[in-house]
Amino acid sequence: MTAFPDITPALRAAAPGLRGRLVANPSLADLTWFRVGGPAQVLFTPADEEDLAALLAALDPAIPVTVIGLGSNLIVRDGGIPGVVIRLGGKAFGSVAIDGDTLRTGTAVPDMRLAKAAAEASLDGLAFYRGIPGSIGGALRMNAGAHGGETTDVLVEARGVDRSGALRVFTHAEMGFSYRHSDAPDDVIFTSALFRGRPGERDAIEAEMARVTAAREAAQPIRERTGGSTFKNPDGGKAWQLIDAAGCRGLTMGGAQVSPMHCNFLINRDGATAADIESLGEEVRRRVRESSGVELHWEIKRIGVPASV
Repeated sequence: MTAFPDITPALRAAAPGLRGRLVANPSLADLTWFRVGGPAQVLFTPADEEDLAALLAALDPAIPVTVIGLGSNLIVRDGGIPGVVIRLGGKAFGSVAIDGDTLRTGTAVPDMRLAKAAAEASLDGLAFYRGIPGSIGGALRMNAGAHGGETTDVLVEARGVDRSGALRVFTHAEMGFSYRHSDAPDDVIFTSALFRGRPGERDAIEAEMARVTAAREAAQPIRERTGGSTFKNPDGGKAWQLIDAAGCRGLTMGGAQVSPMHCNFLINRDGATAADIESLGEEVRRRVRESSGVELHWEIKRIGVPASV
């Protein structure tokens, strides 16, 4: 694994009051569900929102910033990620507070935990999050959804910090949600969100969550090293059906495989590299395009640089 130049001393000099953790060249493979990928030049775990803003305000604009969450919908390329990688965590970004029919949550909170908190408060409308293996930050960025619900259905507002270190608050309308997409500025790092549920019966909500869990376990390779749904569903169709029709079920490339269980999942079957997984995805796209004329678009985020030759 090739290391990047260590820029942590310069970052500490530029922002001497930082309270969070700065680490040079840590491997990111253990932070992704695929268990692949190179290092971060710097990994920063801020102590809280103010700490995050302090680093961003002091950071040279030429240094790239990348945010990662739980790593469930992510391929980190084998050469790693230059610049500063930010990963939110801890109490400052990992709490859920309930007030009447609203829930304010940090963006490091797993989607499944938000669903559970809503159920315990007898708030309906958020049970679909039980089927999404990511965190709230990713849900805001991608308008995450499953089992008939989407983030746009329940979000009131989102809060974050932009590249200059300024605090920003976005109303639901300002998020500009569409299918698996938000129009919020790319440089905003979301830190918290406000959701609204509706009064319901706890037993019925928990039964719906159990149904979502059972459906997910029956249809998806959740015990494998995977990244969730690989491609967005095209208008009027299902990605997995197109992939299956193109003869890609079980297709392998290096250590990567199209899941025999669910064609829209790629898995790290046998020591795959990030390049194996991404190349397999591109081969699937090529075969689907040739067989159906449909252009599949990645839902999984691919970040970083390839390994140097």
